[in-house]
This record gives sequence, structure tokens and C-alpha cells, in this order.
Amino acid sequence: MTVIGLDDTDSRERGMCTTYLAARLAEAIERAGATVHRRLLVRLNPAVEHKTRGNAALALHTDLDADRALDLAATELEPLAETDDPRTSPGVVVADVDPDGVPAPVAAFATRAVRELLELDEARSLIETHGYAHRGWAGGRGRIGALAAVGAWAGLDEWTYEHVAYRAFERCGTPRDVDEASVFEAAADHYPTAWDTVDRAEGEAVCVPNAPGPILYGIRGDDPETVRAVADRIESEPIERAATFLTNQGTDGHLREGTVGDLRDGRAYRVDGVVADAPETRRGGHVFFGLRGLDTDATVDCVAFEPTKRFRDRVRALRAGDELTVCGEVSEGTLKVEKFAVRSLDRTAETTPTCGECGRSMESAGRGQGYRCRDCGTSAPGPETVEIDRDLEVGWYEVPPCARRHIAKPLVRGGFDAPVHPER
Repeated sequence: MTVIGLDDTDSRERGMCTTYLAARLAEAIERAGATVHRRLLVRLNPAVEHKTRGNAALALHTDLDADRALDLAATELEPLAETDDPRTSPGVVVADVDPDGVPAPVAAFATRAVRELLELDEARSLIETHGYAHRGWAGGRGRIGALAAVGAWAGLDEWTYEHVAYRAFERCGTPRDVDEASVFEAAADHYPTAWDTVDRAEGEAVCVPNAPGPILYGIRGDDPETVRAVADRIESEPIERAATFLTNQGTDGHLREGTVGDLRDGRAYRVDGVVADAPETRRGGHVFFGLRGLDTDATVDCVAFEPTKRFRDRVRALRAGDELTVCGEVSEGTLKVEKFAVRSLDRTAETTPTCGECGRSMESAGRGQGYRCRDCGTSAPGPETVEIDRDLEVGWYEVPPCARRHIAKPLVRGGFDAPVHPER
């Protein structure tokens, strides 16, 4: 078997898409008389500085000879890669190895690439140690992701599916013609096996991107038949080609266990803590709150940004004393919240006591002197503790589909350790 890894051929401004290159390369391999046994779309650490929006690396598992595979990959890549963008730095790695049998260091590299920031020197050292063929363009930083894609099948544990439809390449940069009514109808009929196809509350067809690349739409879900069935129902402009990928999207594979006080930038965590102060809405509509560790006085600022829309109302409903598990990426010392679980809620509040004689609210009798009823003269030593209603329940809350990262796991997929309150 041969494993071909590809990465970093696209541009935020100019478009293109490495999945499109992988789809074309798969067709070229089949025209050469070989078989493509598996297509992988591997989402890497979403905190990587040079990434385009999804930070995807691709792998093809084939029975084509490794030398021929490298030549074909270069032939397909060179006319398509957006190397005029200084941030685009493509790489190809070709390994003559069974995908299940890649060396342990390469599998571990793939796992780390989803959770850490890795360097090209380490990737090149591993590539050369194991004798893999490789090529780079414009510096070839993409060999980091390409090597991770080579090791992904052995290194990652959980896989979902995405069916991607591509528009005619000459239409890239023009408005997409997709009938949204057909998207919403298909999404409703196949939910929850196909997820994050639409955002019903925002009225947005999430599966249709805004970037200038060749993707017309992408349908994500838990099995290949369902994602293709949704795609078959969508009415749109002509489709040039389509491909179904195995992917680590929707798995939370980027999250690691962490503790407040030991969080590092450029990584994503699942961390337990207590709300330290009331949430505050700041300029731009972003909502911040402090999270204090369970066994430490250390705190970390957490934020729900404006694009998370209605999720911010969930964050605003928090109160100091609520116990949470919070998930998200840390950047410049701030945790960007993707989802949180309420473990316990502070359901009491202190209020001015009510006079037991006349039912009126008491007034302060002076600093440290408790409260006194002006009408009856009745006194109370301090404020009264009352039960309050909360707009939250115990369980998991998440950002809506329109704001979800590709790799983040939707609550509807299940497997969480508390009740879930999914967004759809």
C-alpha cells in the first residue's frame, strides 16, 4: 500500500482547497489503473497560525507505486496550489507503508498535530528517518500536515464522514447557486445522523461555505450513506465532481485535559472550574467571565465571541459560584469557549429581608448593624437568603452550528457525561 499526504495548497484570499486537489489526484490515480481505497480529511490543531479556516490535511490510501504517486501528486498540485500567497506553503509526503502499520512515531506525530504546534524540522527528520518520499513548494511547511495525514489512520481513534460537492473551477469566486429550501428539507429529514448541515435558528445553510474556493457544499455525518443521501436532495448549480471523505471532524480530537493555571496558548482544553465573577458584555458584543480552578486561586478569562450568537445568552446566564467544565482554545491567555457543561448551579441569592410583621422590605440600620423595619421597628441581623430561578440546567451547552469549528463535537452526536442541550 501507499499513503499520500497533502497539505497547505489553499489561500484565505485566493481560494483553492486541498480537498479538491485530493479529489482530482484520486481520479488521476484511478486513470493510471490503480485503486484508491480510502480518502481521509484530517483536521489539525485549529490554533495553528498559518492555517486557512479549517486547517485540513488530506491522505489517500492507494495501491499505486510510491514513486508514481509522488509524480502524480506533483503534477496535480503545481497548477492548482496558490503559492503566490506568501502564507501558502504546500507539501506532499508519500509513504510506501500499510496505513495500519505506520511506525509509532509517525502515528504519534499525527495525534500531536491535532493538539499541538509542530515544527517543519521535526517533520522532515521523521520523513527522512523512515525513508518517505516528499516534496515542498514555497518552503514546504505543508509537509507537517502531510506527514500527519500519513499517520492519521493509525494515530486517531474516531472517524466521521463528509461528502463534498465541487463546483466548476471557473466559477470560483462567484456567488454559489444553491437552493436553500432543499438544503433545509434534506437536513430535517436526516438529522441527527447528518449534523451541522444548517443552523435553523439563524436560517443559515452552514454546509455552503462563503470562501472563494471550489467547494459548493459539504455534508457531515455519522455514516457515508446518509451524507450522500442529503447531497442527492440538494438542488444547485452543476456539480463538477464529488468525493466522500473519512474525517476526524465532529470528534473533539483537539481537546486535552487541563487545569486552570497550567493552560498554554495554541492548544485547546477541557478544564473544570468555578465561575469567579459575573459575565460581562464588552465592546463588540463579546461576553467574558472569569473561571477559577477547583483547587487553586488561579483564574483564566473565558470569552464567547459575538459570532457565537445565541450561545452568548447561555454564558450571560452564568453566576459566580456555578461549577463548570469549559472547552475551548487558549489564545493570548484567554479561553475561547466552544462548549461548557454546568456541573452545579448557585441557586441562592442574598436579598434585603422582609419584615415578618408587616411584610415590608426592611432597610439597613447602618454599617454592621443589620436591618430594621421603619414601620414596625422589627430588626434582622443580616440579609435574607432566598431560592432563585435559573435560566440554565445541569448539562452541556454548545455554540450554534453557524459558529462551530470543524473538529468540535456536536452535542447531538452523544457520548457526553451529562445531559445535553443541543443547538440545531
